Amino acid sequence: MFGIPGKQAVSITDKAAAQIVKLMTAGDKKGLRIGVKKGGCAGMEYTMEYVDEVDPMDEVVEQEGARVMIAPMAQMFLFGTEIDYEVSLLEAGFKFNNPNVTEACGCGESIKFEGM
Repeated sequence: MFGIPGKQAVSITDKAAAQIVKLMTAGDKKGLRIGVKKGGCAGMEYTMEYVDEVDPMDEVVEQEGARVMIAPMAQMFLFGTEIDYEVSLLEAGFKFNNPNVTEACGCGESIKFEGM
């Protein structure tokens, strides 16, 4: 919808792709749908859910067996984002390296975009 022909809306690192495939397989899901919603201390929050069906309005990115769907209302906010998966001593989780974010809170889960 907001894409550039020949360029994927988001990129997925090898670690993230491996984790998405692992979780898709374990839950027998069609893929990971990502989006944004109002909330958090900076104004917006990422949403993530494993889903049973692909919505025809979703932007679909497939890489190394991983399938990520971008909800229609989130496409303009997520274009150009790199999805990574990081593991540390205390936590493990997906990380969004989003060039569209102008501000983020200390917890890293709430974000702000230009003009919002």
